[in-house]
Amino acid sequence: MNGIPTSIITMLIGIAVTLISLWYGQNHGLMPVAASAEASEVDQLFNLMMTIGTGLFLIVEGSLIIALIRFRRKEGDEADGPHIEGNIPLEIVWTAIPAIIVLGLSVYSFEIYTEMGGLNLMEHHSSKAVQLAYSPSSQQGSMLAAAGLGEPPDMGGESMGDVLNIDVLGLQFAFVMTYPETGIVDGEVHVPVDTLVKLNLKAQDVIHAFWLPEFRIKQDMIPGQETSLVVRATREGTYPIVCAELCGSYHGGMRTQMIVHSAADYDEWQQKRIAEGATDLSTAIATASHPPDETDAEYLAHFESPIHTPAEHLDQLPHAHMDMALMP
Repeated sequence: MNGIPTSIITMLIGIAVTLISLWYGQNHGLMPVAASAEASEVDQLFNLMMTIGTGLFLIVEGSLIIALIRFRRKEGDEADGPHIEGNIPLEIVWTAIPAIIVLGLSVYSFEIYTEMGGLNLMEHHSSKAVQLAYSPSSQQGSMLAAAGLGEPPDMGGESMGDVLNIDVLGLQFAFVMTYPETGIVDGEVHVPVDTLVKLNLKAQDVIHAFWLPEFRIKQDMIPGQETSLVVRATREGTYPIVCAELCGSYHGGMRTQMIVHSAADYDEWQQKRIAEGATDLSTAIATASHPPDETDAEYLAHFESPIHTPAEHLDQLPHAHMDMALMP
């Protein structure tokens, strides 16, 4: 090692750190399966942050380890260490590099947010701005969302008529879905694959959050204000929906699932539910409580496995058992 120039050693270490960071950034395995068109964009940003974070970790921790070994006090050395005032160029460098990284990630994340229709969230504070941005005379010709992740800039030629609308009501402690076109009321979200879906989100009592981990999207459900999510499922399967906002004593049990069907299977499910007869939403909400004599242990037993609330179980949706300290 003594015969190798320091510049060569530094270059080799830099190459090794770069290769390790690039590999781990793409192979960390920390994200769940990607099931939506939006997920790939979010994953690219996450992978980039993991690559940068891994490189910084290796550099910082590696420098500490090297310093601990190389510059440790030798046996019998009682002298003071050298008095170092500072190194201005070095301080400028290690301040500028993080600033550039943060600025770059900010621009990139804003671009992804825009592609997912997130600018709707910025415009909803002004109803006039929303009407201008999403009026029928606008280029997109639709008013998909006033707040939340709405219409992506690139809809692939689809119009408002191509969007499947689903009304989602959050209440302590369940989600109730209504399909306006058919009158179907269900405790699960059923959608066809490769179809643009607009979820109209409302809260009945307190703030909830509609989170789809496999879709990489989350949106608050706010009492008195409608929010929305516009998504496109790209993979058939069953995916959990979780409330990601502390909403009461049994917040941890407020979950359901999204079932993504093929087009034929979705039509079959829809026809089956229509044949069973539509459930009135007010009835579903009114019966969203169980007998008051049910103990906490009996109630929590409902959540021993991932819970969902199909239509036939809507009358078993839990009662809002809230501690007084958590009451709104």
